[in-house]
Amino acid sequence: MGDEPGITRDRIYGDIEWDGRIVRLVDTGGIVPDDADYIPSEIYRQARVALEDADLLIMVVDARTELASPDFDLARILIRGGKPVFLAINKVENPNVQAAAENFRQLGLKEVFMISSEHGLGIGDLLDAIFDRLPAPAATGIVSKDGDPYAEPLDPDELDIEDEVVFDEDQEDEIAEDMGPEPEDEVEDEAPDFSEFGPEEDLLDEADAEAEIVNPKSDDERPLHRTHGEFEQHETSVAIIGRPNVGKSTLLNALTGTSRAIVSPIAGTTRDAVDEVIEHDGQRLRLIDTAGIRRKGKTHLMAEKLSVVMARRHLESCDVALLMIDATEGVTANDAHIGGYAHESGRSVIIVINKWDLLTTARTDGKAPADRAVYEEQVRHALKYLSYAPVIFISAASGTNLEKLMKDIKRIAAQRRKRVTTGQMNRFLDKIDFQRAPVPMAKRIRIFYMTQAAVAPPTFVLFTDRNIKLHFAFTRFLENQIRAAFGFDGTPIWFKVRARNADKK
Repeated sequence: MGDEPGITRDRIYGDIEWDGRIVRLVDTGGIVPDDADYIPSEIYRQARVALEDADLLIMVVDARTELASPDFDLARILIRGGKPVFLAINKVENPNVQAAAENFRQLGLKEVFMISSEHGLGIGDLLDAIFDRLPAPAATGIVSKDGDPYAEPLDPDELDIEDEVVFDEDQEDEIAEDMGPEPEDEVEDEAPDFSEFGPEEDLLDEADAEAEIVNPKSDDERPLHRTHGEFEQHETSVAIIGRPNVGKSTLLNALTGTSRAIVSPIAGTTRDAVDEVIEHDGQRLRLIDTAGIRRKGKTHLMAEKLSVVMARRHLESCDVALLMIDATEGVTANDAHIGGYAHESGRSVIIVINKWDLLTTARTDGKAPADRAVYEEQVRHALKYLSYAPVIFISAASGTNLEKLMKDIKRIAAQRRKRVTTGQMNRFLDKIDFQRAPVPMAKRIRIFYMTQAAVAPPTFVLFTDRNIKLHFAFTRFLENQIRAAFGFDGTPIWFKVRARNADKK
């Protein structure tokens, strides 16, 4: 949305409800039928797909512009399609414009509506006319709000504290490639034996623990997300993120088997987030192709700035983020910034190295094929804070390794929603030698017990003897031990401290 022309390029889908009925609305890019340039021709191709699938068409014109030849060309194309066509003359909130808007009746469309989308004028009349002309749905085809997977409530006993992360657009995005210096005296974390952990009943009074979890008192005010239980989702949201021109749209098309997104070598082709829902082995996945994310100082056009903002919003609301990296360029500073966004917002992450064939089987520079293990080590070094994220090498253009990527997406999504009982966590604590943690004595704490307060991302509450901020080395030590015992692959782990005596430092 914006005043700059050409913002919408791909097909954007959305559901609307009116008078108890729900229909799917498709917003296409601006159509210029005779423009032979690559992007306008691709926009037209995308729009034609929507025109062929639609039951009714709405041609939108700007009342403040002059009637021009492209308007007549488009009107003829729509009329020849044989489907009902409505003419919506937009931006008539000013009465002085309405008289000039009558000139658009020359297009030959009988159903004409004067509207103002920004102010909501005439929208009700337009919707009434649309639903009157649409075919009546079958008795089994009506989707009620109760049946909408997005409207279905969670378990009544499940706490539902939504996770909201707000990025400051006025602040320069500076996320360090390294999350901090490594302690020189760090001891290598060994995986203890947890074979005796079983699905026994929790050892603590759940009601007492829950009361403390619901009312956090620590300095870390990040809200908890989904709580208590390995909840079921109707679909998993997967955002494809990365710099411009790393192959995000190509990957979306390859995974969905469609030409859903416009693909071109021109950086910044995708501006809106393009999503497609697919079924894979009985699981519903919503794949979202986001615009390439650039740093604030690198975006100049309003369309680019808006696309970056929307891409980050879709990232913040997804379950799994696919961080795409161009294998031919390696990990750049911008890749590290984008990965930092996903990490800080608690998204599960898979690092996807795209165009790997250009360094191996399809290499044309005469050099030896790249070594996968060496390349992955370089990626890990550049993205240390994403040590939990699996790395997968693919070629979106040729379809190499896409099936493994789909399996990893579902596996990581399940890990994100995993729940460990309080009893298991306390048996886990009994096996940990915290003296091995490389933490200064002044920063050491005693953990009385520990419970998982939330999932997506997994969040653990530590009930301790002192109310202090956890030392970085201790957090990493404990996180490594939890991963060794319980998994949680591909997802960040959050910790919160609840002190028995909050006044004791």
